[in-house]
Amino acid sequence: MKNQNYGREKLLDIYRVMRQIRLFEETAFRFFQENKLRGSVHLCIGQEAVSGAVIGLLDDGDYITSTHRGHGHGIAKSRDLGSAFSELMGKETGFCHGRGGSMHICDLAKGNLGANAIVGGGLPIAVGGALAQKMRKQNHVTACFFSDGASNQGTFHESLNLASVWKLPLIFVCENNGFGISVPVSESTSVRDIADRASGYAMPGYVVDGNDVMALLDVFAECKERAKKGEGPSLIEAKTYRWKGHWTGDPEVYRTREEVAAWMEKCPLKRFRAYLLENKIAVEAELAAIDAEAQKDVDEAAQFALSAPEPDPAQVMDGMYVEGWYPS
Repeated sequence: MKNQNYGREKLLDIYRVMRQIRLFEETAFRFFQENKLRGSVHLCIGQEAVSGAVIGLLDDGDYITSTHRGHGHGIAKSRDLGSAFSELMGKETGFCHGRGGSMHICDLAKGNLGANAIVGGGLPIAVGGALAQKMRKQNHVTACFFSDGASNQGTFHESLNLASVWKLPLIFVCENNGFGISVPVSESTSVRDIADRASGYAMPGYVVDGNDVMALLDVFAECKERAKKGEGPSLIEAKTYRWKGHWTGDPEVYRTREEVAAWMEKCPLKRFRAYLLENKIAVEAELAAIDAEAQKDVDEAAQFALSAPEPDPAQVMDGMYVEGWYPS
């Protein structure tokens, strides 16, 4: 596949979102250390290219489902850093009014059907979203994010099977970051490439460098076009790496510092920045301005969340039940 013409503004916007995600995650980690967050967080530092590229080709009518490591997905889809920080802090101004926290961010108005703390939990939800799009005859697609650990869950196989049977407009995006908590994928998974499992469900499977924005764009664009033509789902395996541990308190005894350092040299932001400069899509001053603007956006969003109100205890049951609805 050759690089398509995505347009200068689109590529710069993807770079901007990736930079925002990186800065957001670094700030979230600092806030965790300062005891300003409610609970732990699972950071996606090092994986920003997948969120930036895939969601960069979606609009509000397209759906996504996310994971426990889903801040990047939510930021790229909603473009609302203040609500994201607020949710991590349990504030009323969060996406879910502070009730969801880090692992349960959703934004239905922007097509984010939700992150999920259960490994593989978002796969069946994505099938439901894509089925709804097909039944409503909408010209939209669903992107389902999950990681290597989820590919060994029953929900993965059930979801791929149903999506194929019903030819749903669904793209499964596996962010293979090398580990299921502390277990290397080589010790937990029967195939070298998770994308090989696509053949068992009569759909195309692609292995792509998950730190290469342009490669991700090309593969996802092809899968999206296929889905919109009514040809059914696809499976993309994006091989990437998380720089931080599984969670913010992870001792990381299962990998070496040299391994992490080697992957940091493959930084997706650094690589995409170099691509933009080498191909004369942008000049250094423009990218420096985007970096500064992203830092300002993150700083302002963090201050917004820090000063936001706590939820009203009198409303603790709001959203727990759907009132006035009864099964027939």
